[in-house]
Amino acid sequence: MVPLDLNLLVALDALLAEQSVARAAARLHVTPSAMSRTLTRLREAVGDPLLVRAGRELVPTPRALALRERVHRWVAEAETLLVADAPRSPAEFRRVFTIRANDGVLVGLGAELLARVQAEAPGVIVRFVNEGEEDVAALRDGVVDLDIGVQDALGPEVRVQSLLVDRFAVLVAANSPLRGRPNLEQVCAVPHVVISRRGKTVTLLDEQLAARGLKRRVTAVVPNTLAAAALVAQGCGLALVADTFARRAHGLLPVRRLPFPLPLGPIPIAQAWHPRFDDEPAHRWLRGLIKQIAAELGAPERA
Repeated sequence: MVPLDLNLLVALDALLAEQSVARAAARLHVTPSAMSRTLTRLREAVGDPLLVRAGRELVPTPRALALRERVHRWVAEAETLLVADAPRSPAEFRRVFTIRANDGVLVGLGAELLARVQAEAPGVIVRFVNEGEEDVAALRDGVVDLDIGVQDALGPEVRVQSLLVDRFAVLVAANSPLRGRPNLEQVCAVPHVVISRRGKTVTLLDEQLAARGLKRRVTAVVPNTLAAAALVAQGCGLALVADTFARRAHGLLPVRRLPFPLPLGPIPIAQAWHPRFDDEPAHRWLRGLIKQIAAELGAPERA
């Protein structure tokens, strides 16, 4: 019987998750050429191409799809076996953490988080990825270590911890004539930049304004908060953003933060993770660090 190199399973898990030789190589901290050679070995061992090119992308074969769940489960169980011997001091951690969060959360928490990570655990890399399909699969499969944002019902298999309760604020250019505490009529008189990943021009705000006999003028729709802030800074109107983002944006762009004159309800920000990481020292340390930073940013919600 030919001895099995278990590193091949780790590589296969990364390749099937990333569906890219370059991204799998980055995930495992090897060169793309080394990962390409590993893929060749895997193809020979399995007797299947596993990943085939479709345009510029790699897509899994039926055989690869059948293996993906089992391979990931084996790799996750192997990692769990080694947790007891894992480094327990942050200074000893050597780990890449993947955090899924929108750019508003990233701007609000990211700089402080990176500063503290580098101070306490210089061997840790924090990789932020965009929001997309906020599903449980990415947490369950280990593609994402932590999901930070407004959490929908994720099911009993996911842990969710409250971080802070944010609120909405008005973001205007530094030279905007809006000052102090604007009323609804003044807010509606200024063109609005709407933030919507799905390109919506009408939101809950429009319904509440209509109930008060008011209507705003939407002139632009952008997919993220940073794009909205950039347009606002150049005099394209105002944007409704999370307050934690607005406070940080003031130091990044020529913008000002004003209170929003209509209660749209709180924005509960939480972090979510898969329970297999409950007791992993590095993961537990990172969650605690984020919780601490969030508590300093705003009134924490009682768990």
